[in-house]
Amino acid sequence: MQKMLSMLSFGLALSLSCVLAQPKPPTFTRADTLRGMLSPERTCYDLTYYHLDVKVNPADQSVRGSNDIYFRVMSAFSRMQIDLFKNMEIEKIVLDDRSPAPFTREFNAVFVNLPKTLDKGSMHHIKIFYGGIPTVASRPPWDGGLTWAKDSSGNPWVVVTCQGTGASLWWPNKDHQANKPDSMLISIAVPKGLTDISNGRLRTITQLPSGWTRYDWFVSYPINNYCVTINVGKYAHFSDTYGANPALTLDYYVLPQNLERAKKTFEQVKPMMAAYEKYFGKYPFYRDGYKLIECPHTGMEHQSAVAYGNLWLGGYRGFAPSAVGLKFDFIIIHESAHEWWGNGVTSKDVADMWIHESFGAYAEALFVEDQWGYDEALKYINGKKPNVRNTEPIIGKYGVQNEGSGDMYDKGQLVLNTLRSVIDNDSLWFSILKGLMEKFHYTTIAAEDVVGFVNEKTGKDYNYFFNQYLRSTKVPQLEVSLTFKGDSVMATYRWNADAQEFRMPVKVTTAPGKFEFIYPTTSWQRMNVAWMEPADFRVDESRFYVNLRLSWRYMDPRLQSGGNRRGSWF
Repeated sequence: MQKMLSMLSFGLALSLSCVLAQPKPPTFTRADTLRGMLSPERTCYDLTYYHLDVKVNPADQSVRGSNDIYFRVMSAFSRMQIDLFKNMEIEKIVLDDRSPAPFTREFNAVFVNLPKTLDKGSMHHIKIFYGGIPTVASRPPWDGGLTWAKDSSGNPWVVVTCQGTGASLWWPNKDHQANKPDSMLISIAVPKGLTDISNGRLRTITQLPSGWTRYDWFVSYPINNYCVTINVGKYAHFSDTYGANPALTLDYYVLPQNLERAKKTFEQVKPMMAAYEKYFGKYPFYRDGYKLIECPHTGMEHQSAVAYGNLWLGGYRGFAPSAVGLKFDFIIIHESAHEWWGNGVTSKDVADMWIHESFGAYAEALFVEDQWGYDEALKYINGKKPNVRNTEPIIGKYGVQNEGSGDMYDKGQLVLNTLRSVIDNDSLWFSILKGLMEKFHYTTIAAEDVVGFVNEKTGKDYNYFFNQYLRSTKVPQLEVSLTFKGDSVMATYRWNADAQEFRMPVKVTTAPGKFEFIYPTTSWQRMNVAWMEPADFRVDESRFYVNLRLSWRYMDPRLQSGGNRRGSWF
């Protein structure tokens, strides 16, 4: 409990400091545009398949090999863009295994000049031979790069984290979330005695003449570039299954000394799967299975190969926003939620990473609700409030590789809880969550796709809601004035919000201890409420993420409370 209180105090202090020091608007460069924009050199082709074939060498911290990029021509072209960080050297590029293709570089973008124009509708591939010393992650998983660690026995332990920074820091690809290959083969060669665990199913293990071993992993579903992973080390393995017809394989890879602890901690996977399948639908990657793999950082949502590093503790390495948060392993629950939100359904632009993180964070609360009840879920959600900064919008800038505010986690969870409360129909709400998965699984979407789907299913226009909470930093404020006169109390109220025509229903006390919906707009409205002291007037803040500004006045001096005729509070 002391750890939990310390975490909340830190979050409050952080929030106050951010109020005093507002961040400057970001400045975007040509490099940001090359990375984030869907230019003609990118939209002219559609990915169908990757074959990444590399050697990972802990001795000199290098990655060398090739990537075959298969694609369909969407519009005739002779010039295309791929991406690879400039510190990684390209040896050559070949078109269709025959023709050399010259290339030029601009920042981390590589422009391939093909020897001929490719016709619309035709299928081709380019093979890129490359190698070098990839960026080293200084603070994984928050900073992108490879981690060249050693386990407690001194064995090499190599992993990658590159969300945000870009998968092109270690392999050449079309580094934009809008386009994923339909499938992929990942071939990783490692020194003798080491194992590689990557995404998908293990197809073959080949002993190479050099004494190295190659592991071939096949991914049978579309996959985000940043989800492509390696886990090189000496692992102990155990397995299980979940469900039937067909059963989902559960494979676990941990350091040998942690095997028994892992068997206990990973028991949470089955109830987590059951909860998420109930709320979101079937696990998206049954053919490829589900893996948890111990890593030297906290964790990451690599598709079908979730990285785990939570030290076998409850909460986030022993911290949680409420008592119930310590009853489960945050990394297992949060990172696995991304199998649905982020890997199953992916944002087209990183500006909409809230689709991954807000729904992923809200999934934590749904797991709590499934295991310990709705009231505990509300405590868990509202325990996140001190961490919300409200200094930048949750949605970032499109086309320049700009993620929105980190509030996409905790504020995003509060926003989705609010939307559920506004809709006020749990059957409809959960059908929306499942429906988003059913309609958009294995595709890439934008904010307007989510909003349009919600509007369609509810038959109402919630554009104002998403504009306020995702595109503005201001928490909507309910302004209420209570006037006491005789035996009556008149409540005058309106929303103070940035979004035009903001009209969110909200529950307030219309009598002491009795919450009912009112329907404020940005214009003043009034209604009579039951007699209550100002202190009895409340917004249902556990279900609605709003601020309240309350004022009151007594028209009859005999009704003054505590000698005050007027008063107000925020």
